[in-house]
Amino acid sequence: MNSSQTVQQLQAKWITPENFRPYGQVISASEDGKTFDGEDAQLNLENGTPRFYIMRLEKRGRKFDKITRHLQCTQCLGSLEGKDWLIAVCPPHNDLNQPVLAEIAAFRIPGNCFIKLNEGTWHAGPYFEHEVVDFYNLELADTNVVDHSTHDFLQSHQLEFEMLT
Repeated sequence: MNSSQTVQQLQAKWITPENFRPYGQVISASEDGKTFDGEDAQLNLENGTPRFYIMRLEKRGRKFDKITRHLQCTQCLGSLEGKDWLIAVCPPHNDLNQPVLAEIAAFRIPGNCFIKLNEGTWHAGPYFEHEVVDFYNLELADTNVVDHSTHDFLQSHQLEFEMLT
């Protein structure tokens, strides 16, 4: 770390449908046979072929210096095996080409739900303290090729973030 770099701490709040609404949705278990409604994931996967896969991540920790967004689709993430995890997010502001620094928030997500990120929501994560966590991920097949904008805080602000629990 060079001497001009700063580490900004973000207190991760436990996620709720209300506090996560500016960024997307929290999806929890519902009774089988329930009719589709606003509590179900409101997906936008119409701009390509949906891809649902399990990604294995190792030793991610709680620090980040880059944040990403996808403008063409929603994205769903959730951990397997009930493991809790962290994510940092920032509202879309699709008219801007970078996240608004003062609006970055961090959340703790229990392993019994998943999140749906709205189109354009900036996100860094998943992060966690476990050795390994498998995550299911629903996005488009080419999201990380054609719809992947990343902002580098080290380059723009000499800044790194650390999520606290």
